[in-house]
Amino acid sequence: MKFLKSTGFTAKLSLLAAVLVLAGCTSLSAYERPTAPAATTTQFKEASADWTHAAIKAADGSEWKAAHPSEELARGEWWTVFGDPLLNSLEQQALQANQGLQAAVARLKEARALSQRARAGLFPSVDAGVGASRQRASAASQGLPDGTAVPAQTLYRAQVGFAYEVDLFGRVSASVNAAQADSQREEALLRSVQLALQADVAQNYFALRQLDAEAEVFTHAVELREQALRLMERRFKEGDVGALDVSRAKSELAAARSDAMTVQRLRAASEHGLAVLLGKAPAEFSLSPQPLKQFALRVPAGLPSSLLERRPDIAAAERAMAASNARIGVAKSAFFPSLTLTGALGFESGSLGNLFNWSSRSFLLGPLAGTMLNLPIFDGGRRQGELDGAMARHEQQVALYRQQVLTAFREVEDHLSDLRVLEEQVQVQADGAQSATNAALLSRKQYTEGAVSYLEVIDAERTVLQSRRATVQLAGLQAVAAVNLIRALGGGWDAAGQPAHLGETDQFPSTQPNVHTASFGSLPPALEDARYVP
Repeated sequence: MKFLKSTGFTAKLSLLAAVLVLAGCTSLSAYERPTAPAATTTQFKEASADWTHAAIKAADGSEWKAAHPSEELARGEWWTVFGDPLLNSLEQQALQANQGLQAAVARLKEARALSQRARAGLFPSVDAGVGASRQRASAASQGLPDGTAVPAQTLYRAQVGFAYEVDLFGRVSASVNAAQADSQREEALLRSVQLALQADVAQNYFALRQLDAEAEVFTHAVELREQALRLMERRFKEGDVGALDVSRAKSELAAARSDAMTVQRLRAASEHGLAVLLGKAPAEFSLSPQPLKQFALRVPAGLPSSLLERRPDIAAAERAMAASNARIGVAKSAFFPSLTLTGALGFESGSLGNLFNWSSRSFLLGPLAGTMLNLPIFDGGRRQGELDGAMARHEQQVALYRQQVLTAFREVEDHLSDLRVLEEQVQVQADGAQSATNAALLSRKQYTEGAVSYLEVIDAERTVLQSRRATVQLAGLQAVAAVNLIRALGGGWDAAGQPAHLGETDQFPSTQPNVHTASFGSLPPALEDARYVP
């Protein structure tokens, strides 16, 4: 009998030793960032050679070196390249008060709290308590004959308890890694929301200024048509023209006024939208009219591979992959034993006065119920199902990451193409507007001499109005395209010096386009110390 007991005890020790040897093993899945499509492309398809070479010269002759910033570097005040102090002020207001950005900050705080909670699993938990219990055990539980009177007993306890799950096969570590990756993903998403907000403010601002420029065009057109109507009415009284020409002049004046009112309506809606981006009620915000100034901005796109290091949405997708990969390790660890150490130290006494006597000390090592070491044997395929699900979710995240990379490349190509074509289109449209203006002057002169009808004058003036309005609209599209490209590139890029201010001209178009660059800055004030490290 003693031999059997010894053999059983030895077997238990052997099992425990084997488990401790296996503790050096881990179920964590090694994480490797998957290859991204088109990441090795040497240049963007839609960028001309002078937009992507390594050293780009600004208008003042200084050189801007193409840099390769990473996602952990915060995006800075890239909008300052437009040289508009009011835009700079609006961007700062939006970063301080936009509610969507505040919600993103709160989500990041929540993710960090969850990461902290997961990390707590690496350490033992310790608690203390004081309490009393009164119980009366049955005679059978005390080994006494049935019917034996067992007195009730009051016990007072003061104990310190602890519990610790030994991370034998990496379940706890994998959970911590997943939570940390989720936190880093939320930080990247916060940067994405911040960049989107900055771009939206700039786009709305330029759209507002474009409408101001259109309003200026219509104001000038209305003045010309009022002058034409007065001239027609005077000539009608003198018998030089008929009533038809007067009616046509009135019709053109009414049409110009109606179009001017449409621009006013669109401007009001644009101003209201900008107010909401700034975290203000529309009634609290207004901007005085200021026509959009023409500018030319060439953004050095850099190497396509550097795009993967700058875009916060790509960084977020990559961190989602890392989290899903860590959760595969959590699912794998369920196939292996788990070891939980518990215990309690303290005092236990039948009277409160003797509770802290040395003779009242007590301890418990090991679980009060159950076992310390648990080995899963059969669960009907539940663990295998959870592992298969975790691996499938990881495959989804890999596909989403690659799709996000492809989307980023498409966006950059789109906006590079927009800027390249718009630069030429603005010049062509400006030449057309000048030709239309010359034609209108010529037709009016010919009408005065009686060589053409007033209908030809009206057609020529309509063409002038349409051409000037189209020129202003193209300028607005050019500004928005520049903002979109900066957003698609990740929001900023390094330069070996102070960025030059963007040149402005009052005439359309600028014939000497400048090259400008911006530097990185910081997160919102609430998270100034936050830095994502991939």
